[in-house]
Amino acid sequence: MKAHFSILLILLFIFGNSQTAQQQDTFVKDNFTKKEFYITMRDGVKLFTIAYIPKDISNKNKYPFLMQRTCYSIAPYGENEYKTKLGPNQYLMKDKYIFVFQDVRGRYMSEGTFTNMTPQVDRKTKKDVDESTDTYDTIEWLLKNIKDNNGKVGQYGTSYPGFYTAAGILAQHPALVASSPQAPISDFWNDDFLHNGRFMLGYFRTFPVFGVQKTKPENKAWYTDYMIKTTSEDGLKFYRDMGTLKDGYEKYYKDNFFMTEIMNHPNYDEFWQKRNLLPHLKNVNHAVMTVGGWFDAEDLSGPLNIYKTIEKTSPKAKNTIVMGPFSHGGWGREEGKHFHNQIYFGDSIATYYQKNIETKFFNHYLKGNTKQDAGLPEALMYDTGAKQWREFAIYPPKEAKKVNFYLSNGTLKNSAGQGFSEYYSDPNNPVLSSDNLKDFNGFTPKNYMSEDQRFAVGRPDVLTFTTDVLTEDITFAGEIMAKLNITSTSTDADFAVKLIDIYPEDFKPVEKKDGIIYGNYHQMVRSEIMPARFRNSREKAEALAPNQKTAVNFRLQDVVHTFKKGHKIQIQISSTWFPLFAINPQKFLDNPNFATKEDYTKAFIKVFDDSAIEVEVLK
Repeated sequence: MKAHFSILLILLFIFGNSQTAQQQDTFVKDNFTKKEFYITMRDGVKLFTIAYIPKDISNKNKYPFLMQRTCYSIAPYGENEYKTKLGPNQYLMKDKYIFVFQDVRGRYMSEGTFTNMTPQVDRKTKKDVDESTDTYDTIEWLLKNIKDNNGKVGQYGTSYPGFYTAAGILAQHPALVASSPQAPISDFWNDDFLHNGRFMLGYFRTFPVFGVQKTKPENKAWYTDYMIKTTSEDGLKFYRDMGTLKDGYEKYYKDNFFMTEIMNHPNYDEFWQKRNLLPHLKNVNHAVMTVGGWFDAEDLSGPLNIYKTIEKTSPKAKNTIVMGPFSHGGWGREEGKHFHNQIYFGDSIATYYQKNIETKFFNHYLKGNTKQDAGLPEALMYDTGAKQWREFAIYPPKEAKKVNFYLSNGTLKNSAGQGFSEYYSDPNNPVLSSDNLKDFNGFTPKNYMSEDQRFAVGRPDVLTFTTDVLTEDITFAGEIMAKLNITSTSTDADFAVKLIDIYPEDFKPVEKKDGIIYGNYHQMVRSEIMPARFRNSREKAEALAPNQKTAVNFRLQDVVHTFKKGHKIQIQISSTWFPLFAINPQKFLDNPNFATKEDYTKAFIKVFDDSAIEVEVLK
């Protein structure tokens, strides 16, 4: 969601090199007429909107609408100032649509008050508005006021605009025939700023973008004076110097409305429940293509959960999911040889998606026969171990079988044992989330999702469980569950679990980055954190009973990953993951966000041998 800078990069790099820079710069102005206007919503609030209308539009040459609603600015402003690129990719731009961009409520040139993850409301009066009603009202106005449209509307967006797209699905306007939410949030409790309710400290620098209200129409960012300036290349120093989350909040963000909301709502209460879109995704009856990246550090669960929810609740929807080897929004820009961090996945992967999937989706439903299926795969999922696309008629694939890997004596076994493994967790000396100190200065973390995890092996506060060398390939395809049975000497604890692919010692990649040792590389494949306080209920936190065996079960999100013959599979477990996530004081508090250093409690934690990682294995 915090892709203010990510989105700008997407827009800058979205095109290939087939045209000269000058041709790219003039194409929009040569082929489109720009119009600016305010559209009045049903409650009287006016939203600033820009339309780029093809110059050859006519009664005999009609075009559909392709719309993006965003909180990240629809600049440049002014009818004589043109974007150099339109739409989600260059192929759709050249095919030409009526491209529409809108500042959402409370952002940039639009009226109203901004709220994060606008809750859905019951529509009883004209004052009952949300993003779906704003989408409906916008579509209605466009159809009536822009001549020679073909009566069809599509919408798209990545990151926060992906959420607005997902919420816009609920408009259920008859002209809305195609929606592509990309990297969307679905449940604010499990994406971006929170993972199972644990605050993601690595996003600390983003809060001025989302927590400072503007007081007048703005055509430039009004929140930049509140941004935290970098003072050292060692980004870890900032977080160590900051102290507790409470200290950081009081020093930097006491007047930031969004940070205050997070600090004051530690449990899954009404505030967060209202910001869960999934219960509202019912009776969807148009085409939806949800897009995500397996290495999206911001919004991984959103795409998966939106697709799965629509699949369950909306049999009339033409429902598709695409998951590629991308970081946040990486499918929107072509990089040639595609790496995530240090790992190579292939060539021209974004171009393949844009030409063969995204363009086909919108062209079919907006310019073709809407009632017929576009012929896209139900699920197009990139296997991040085999490094190839896979198509599934159903996802997770029916043929995948649930398998338990039990955690015992440093190994992964096929049956439960009777012993336990133990580690010592000290909140004052946390396990680091990365050994790349410069990365901690970033606006949001990105690289850790596939980073080498060797730096964490051997610490007394990290457990590792590793298979023998694999004698054949094994593919995980679907959901992963951590099923831990633990005791702790403390009254609270977090559990961070990592699934890791260990490369052979003599591994030589097809493409590599200089200075990287790929032999014995411990590539993270999937990870997640779970506060034990929410093991039974997200709404009501519960303390741990010291030294009492307790079950802590949680999802790690999905993977499609083949562990190749000659590799090993490893699980790492710890109770701190700093500074990616705020530290759990390990002392049960009603609101751990306000923990002080005095609350920090050391603990001995046991993980019993009947604990397991449950995966779906594709035979």
